[in-house]
Amino acid sequence: MPGHTAETVARPGTGDRMARPMIATKLYVLPLRDGQVPRPRLTAHLRPAGGSRLALVSAPAGFGKTTLLAEWLHAPGDERPVAWLSLDPADAEPATFWTSVATALHTAVPGVGSSALELLASSPVPTDLVITTLVNELAAAPAGVRLVLDDYHLADGRDVGEGMASLLEHLPPHVLVVISTRADPGLPLSRWRARGELVEIRAADLRFTADEAAAYLTETAGLDLAATDVAALEERTEGWIAALQLAALSLRGREDPSGFIARFAGDDRYVVDYLVEEVLQHQPDPIRGFLLHTAVLDRLTGPLCDAVTGRTDGSDVLAALERANLFVVPLDHRREWYRYHHLFADVLRARLQSEQPEEVPVLHLRASRWSEAHDLVEDAVLHALAAGDVDRAAHLVELAVPTIRRTRQDAVLLRWLAALPDDAIRRSPVLSVFDGYRHLVAGDLAAVEPRLASAERALAAVPEGSAPPWADSSELRTLPATIALYRAALAQARGDVAGTAAHAQQALELAGPDDHLARGGAAGFLGLAAWAEGDLPTALQTFGQTVASLRAAGNLADELSSTVVLADMWLAAGRPLRARQLVQRALQLAEAQGEPVPRATADLHVAVGELDREVGDLDGARRHLEAAAALAQRAAMLENRHRWFVASARLAQAESDFEGAIAHLDRAEDAYRPGFFPDVRPIAAMRARVWIAQGDLAAAEDWAYERDVSAADTVTHLREFDHLTLVRLRIAQHRARRGPAPQHAGAIGQTVELLDRLHAAAETGGRAGSVVEIRLLQALALDAQGRRPRARAALGDSLVGAPEPAGYARLFLDEGTPLLALLRDAERHGVAVDLARRLLGSGAARGAPASLSERELQVLRLLDSDLSGPEIARELYVSLNTLRTHTKRIYTKLEATSRRAAVIRAREDGLL
Repeated sequence: MPGHTAETVARPGTGDRMARPMIATKLYVLPLRDGQVPRPRLTAHLRPAGGSRLALVSAPAGFGKTTLLAEWLHAPGDERPVAWLSLDPADAEPATFWTSVATALHTAVPGVGSSALELLASSPVPTDLVITTLVNELAAAPAGVRLVLDDYHLADGRDVGEGMASLLEHLPPHVLVVISTRADPGLPLSRWRARGELVEIRAADLRFTADEAAAYLTETAGLDLAATDVAALEERTEGWIAALQLAALSLRGREDPSGFIARFAGDDRYVVDYLVEEVLQHQPDPIRGFLLHTAVLDRLTGPLCDAVTGRTDGSDVLAALERANLFVVPLDHRREWYRYHHLFADVLRARLQSEQPEEVPVLHLRASRWSEAHDLVEDAVLHALAAGDVDRAAHLVELAVPTIRRTRQDAVLLRWLAALPDDAIRRSPVLSVFDGYRHLVAGDLAAVEPRLASAERALAAVPEGSAPPWADSSELRTLPATIALYRAALAQARGDVAGTAAHAQQALELAGPDDHLARGGAAGFLGLAAWAEGDLPTALQTFGQTVASLRAAGNLADELSSTVVLADMWLAAGRPLRARQLVQRALQLAEAQGEPVPRATADLHVAVGELDREVGDLDGARRHLEAAAALAQRAAMLENRHRWFVASARLAQAESDFEGAIAHLDRAEDAYRPGFFPDVRPIAAMRARVWIAQGDLAAAEDWAYERDVSAADTVTHLREFDHLTLVRLRIAQHRARRGPAPQHAGAIGQTVELLDRLHAAAETGGRAGSVVEIRLLQALALDAQGRRPRARAALGDSLVGAPEPAGYARLFLDEGTPLLALLRDAERHGVAVDLARRLLGSGAARGAPASLSERELQVLRLLDSDLSGPEIARELYVSLNTLRTHTKRIYTKLEATSRRAAVIRAREDGLL
């Protein structure tokens, strides 16, 4: 608001060596300066934005976008909170962007953004999870929150744009996003425009009118100009506010302002060049030289300026420039860091390039050396690139790789690799290997092997006995084993189990006895290969060695994260209590650390949450997923970011929130990248299971067709989840008496045969968890055939045969009414009585036995009335077609073919 002091907040960082480039601060609240020209015609145009999701102010540089928004948003008497974020090029990196957004929100509305900031504590960042958390926090915020993203074009890119589109689509109705940008952002503007959810201000709107230009030049700038001079200057500048500001600066102290204005001509680019030349010519030579030479810097501080210019008065000059209002913006309260106004910096750089092109690389090189000496490695790399010294940049990256891997700042490394020229990467075997990793996590599998082969050729080209020409680092010394590990990962991503095992064995042979990281990785891939093959005893034994090797290497974060994978294997072995013991013990160890390990802690919370959901403790599951979100899951590998969304989807399904489950699975699919773990639970099949539970069997049948899943397939562990999903579909179709086309007659018999083959394979592979599920589905299939005694026996085998039956609940209860009926039958006939009673008496069983959604329960209650179909539709404010859809799904779930039969069955199951 007018008169308020500008508030700055330090840009958050992780506190370690590699995070120090984040030392600069950002402006999160912009005050409205006294004396600005009021623009009521534009603020009136913006006022309807209160009912929109986005207000867009888009125009070239210098059109007064920021000032207009400050006037509109800080109007007297308007106490609604405003989170103002002035962006810079560093924000084009998603982790930095969302950290800045969360900090701005937290500054404006205490409590909002706090969980997201914890989530964003280090890289890599799961953007989808951050956005979900921000949306949830904003939903609980006071009405009227407005988030302003100033200079958005500096951060706009594919990754940031996708995240912003998602945020805007899910924005709570009382929150408004305001974007100020020089170019239209890559957002679905036409969609929002058609919906009436977009308010726009364009360059034509922002241009100063003749009256506004006169008010600015005479009242704000304090110039004594004739009306004809004002009109001429307004005409020459075409209302461009920045040009008027520069003209006013040059006009100060001139004895002949009319003559200056008369000579003021040309298009915008020439006008600005001329004005800046006039401004610079009126500065003493030392100041002019300082401005030009420091223009290569994105952020300025006294010692850095001294290193670049060769002077010793950098701090004093920066303070003087601020006092003179010479286009410098302070970035912290201590006035230690500054930046130039973006327009001014652009012009200064153009002038430097025009006048002293030979100095540009020299200045960048000085900045790179100073940044390296002060542990600002990212700045050092970027300035080396700007200097054209790609060899220096590559050398800096090589030296930084061990620290980056140890601190798991993968995003920083990937950003550097993307900036380096391809030939520089190919000359460095270390960079070639990790560029292969960059392609792997991006899902570009075809580009990985050429990078690994290039690295091998470079290593082989070094004459025996000669020192290699690259940075001497631990990464270089262990590179052959690393290459083999990434080949194992590539084979894993392609589903090549034999190749995974072969490359992992090679890595184990290449790793030295003390190279615990490589040995642990090799053992891990051998274990994962055995898991993919379905050989669980071997997988458990081998992957256990991975955890031990990581412990020996002192890599606690990866040790704890690997415990999550080991727990998954114990689940497959039918030992959910053993899995819980492992992850809870690891969680206690993680939380007891003096130095936090949020990566591992978040993964472990997700794992415990999934175990809680299985035993029916949905509140506990939710708490653990919320804890994981607060920790940002920053420890999760890039290709494994989807796991939080999968766990959230399963929780939503357990609560009969099928739409929410599908939405979470959609996000999981977007986040999933193949690479480091076998895909034993394909997301597409999980989605099909939700459709089956929802009664949308047609959608599930489409899935089976697209995945080419049939009961005649050869059974393998990697297809087991698909096959068990198909089994559920065929049983549901049979019960609904609307099975597949005639050529699929006898599908239920084929389903029983498929289950027999799956059972045999699971028994052979030691996968007791699969055996429990298969016997459960055998019981349902037999019951669907009308063979209740055999179904009862199969259900008893599933219950009693589970190694740890106390660890199961949702596996059974998620099957809904048919399974509950079987449990009651088993109880009546004395089969697994205690276990059946435990499941029937659980809160989960009492909640929604037929897995009906809340809306379906509403429809069911009205079906148990004298109302007609059209009357029920009117009661629920839905169309008759929508009511028919709900009724059809209710009939499917209750195995009924009429309204009366559905009501009778619902009463039997305690739904009415």
